[in-house]
Amino acid sequence: MNMDELKRQAAAKALEHVQGGMKLGLGTGSTAKHFVDLLGERVKGGLKIIGVPTSEATRIQAEACGVPLTTLDEIDHLDLTVDGADEADPDLNLIKGGGGALLREKIVAAASDRMIVIADDSKWVPKLGRFPLPIEVIPFGLGATRRAIESVFAQCGLTGEMVVRPGKDGHAFVTDGGHWILDAKLGTITDAPRLGTLLGAIPGVVEHGLFIGLANTIVLAGSDGIRVVERP
Repeated sequence: MNMDELKRQAAAKALEHVQGGMKLGLGTGSTAKHFVDLLGERVKGGLKIIGVPTSEATRIQAEACGVPLTTLDEIDHLDLTVDGADEADPDLNLIKGGGGALLREKIVAAASDRMIVIADDSKWVPKLGRFPLPIEVIPFGLGATRRAIESVFAQCGLTGEMVVRPGKDGHAFVTDGGHWILDAKLGTITDAPRLGTLLGAIPGVVEHGLFIGLANTIVLAGSDGIRVVERP
């Protein structure tokens, strides 16, 4: 079974938690894309739900699949968000943002009663940090912001290369919110909650890809089948 099939298995397992009448957060990325496809099939079969997409790419996909959409301006909370992750640890802390949608993904997850993460089992790690940490920043004053980020890394005993994420055109990648992303290759992050708190206090940092305490369940698909891990 190839990686894409494993991701679809995880998406199908998460879909079992969806009930009629739910308000759903719809994630971004290759695994979440499978969930939206499968959800669209259920909607065509009569399932009544409404979704809030976490990116313009997901919005376009959901509309093409016939999934009715709304915004967090129109509703006050979501019952469930289903999204992928670039990494997940045993405390169900995550690194997200490889697809560039971390800001909207975190807003939607925080507005949800529950978050289910779907992934192939290669994303499961004992400690976060193997995947480069995305940090969404405002382009203005980038040099000052970078220096402040490097200072925070030093406080946390971390070092590593930090680069502006390039776009397909060779210039900086621009998020749906009009910001840039710095990708930091940190290796093992020993205290992800502390790092997240310190990064969030830096002027110029819009958001970071550490999702601490937001995921309730992770569905991991591997060659041995599906494994479901609940928050301790």
